[in-house]
Amino acid sequence: MIIGIVLDSIWCTRKEETLTGIKLMTVKLLDKENPKEGDIIGAGVGEKVLVTQGSSARRAVGFTESPVDATIVGIIDEKAV
Repeated sequence: MIIGIVLDSIWCTRKEETLTGIKLMTVKLLDKENPKEGDIIGAGVGEKVLVTQGSSARRAVGFTESPVDATIVGIIDEKAV
């Protein structure tokens, strides 16, 4: 799993039918340069999130036959100082 920051939502006029109802987000990965998409937990813009990739991402959204490569699976709480 990797850590990233949600940059924005992605709006599609058409997308793969198995992704209907799934919110797509752009995430800047903190340990990589390539953004990934996918959110199942309601993350918002500017929040630090935990991202999983590959078959784990497909299982997390319950769509094992969908074209999912990465999914946001957690929102990281900031420690109070």
